[in-house]
Amino acid sequence: MSKDIFNPEVFQRTSLIAGAEMMDRMSRTSVIIFGVGGVGSWCAEALVRSGIGHLCIVDSDTVALSNINRQLMALNSTVGQPKVEVLRSRLRDINPACDITAIQAVYDSSTADRFELEKYDYVIDAIDSLSCKAHLILHATGLRGWKGRFFSSMGAALKLHADMIQTAEFYKVYGCPLARALRNRFKRLGQYPRHKFTCVFSPEVVKNRSESQDRANGTFAHTTAIFGLTLAGLVIQDLY
Repeated sequence: MSKDIFNPEVFQRTSLIAGAEMMDRMSRTSVIIFGVGGVGSWCAEALVRSGIGHLCIVDSDTVALSNINRQLMALNSTVGQPKVEVLRSRLRDINPACDITAIQAVYDSSTADRFELEKYDYVIDAIDSLSCKAHLILHATGLRGWKGRFFSSMGAALKLHADMIQTAEFYKVYGCPLARALRNRFKRLGQYPRHKFTCVFSPEVVKNRSESQDRANGTFAHTTAIFGLTLAGLVIQDLY
């Protein structure tokens, strides 16, 4: 890792509260984020701006016009480009010393092993797909001997009130349809997370006011961003 990460002009305000020891620890910390949409993109940027030294971002999608309302790297000029590549370029512009790997791929049961989760200090789940999310939860919490931490975002769509966004252990999450669907899925499979993990969630469910051709759920930038920033905060707080 380049010593540029401690450039006082870049991380001066962070180092005031973190101190030299934590700044060094963050520079050696590795994080992998699955899904860099409305939640994951904000998480990734907050981590890089804080001084995390090693980051892997995973997403199979390209930027679409419908992403512009909430995703950091989504601009009219980036439509059609791979999300992870656009985001990596942005993050490197923030901190060139950060080691950033971009993988344009789907996480699922057939690709899980390629990501070698045990290499990372933190695994962040910001996946939308129920089946892929469930598999990642089971996989990450089932790693034997892994000393890292796993954090997960529950559903960030159909939210309006920022003050309702909070954190809780997975089985203490309430009012979230995605968390309920995951728990039902685990019950049907007869497979359950092997250890507790913290989630970001909101019990609020706001109904769409208009119909969408693809039956998508509505989203606001401020709520999806707060989900992502809170995930980043869980990492930083754990390192503090």
